[in-house]
Amino acid sequence: MTMSIVAIFFFWPLAIPAIMNASKVNPLIQQGDYAGAQAAAAESKKWSKWALIVGIVWLVIVLVCCALGGLAGIMGGASSTSSY
Repeated sequence: MTMSIVAIFFFWPLAIPAIMNASKVNPLIQQGDYAGAQAAAAESKKWSKWALIVGIVWLVIVLVCCALGGLAGIMGGASSTSSY
């Protein structure tokens, strides 16, 4: 469940199925359905991993674009000549 909650901060559309599957684990264990609980935990882990991967990739893309945009602004501002 912890990984699912952390994943919601990275990419919430994929973290929602992770949380839903994680919330099924304890009731299934209490009913004695260990195979079902294990399957729900595996699904939760899969969705959490995808949410983390997509979120981290998105964060890297945004940071690279911001850095390149800032660098382009600095370079463009340094070489411009303006006469007021």
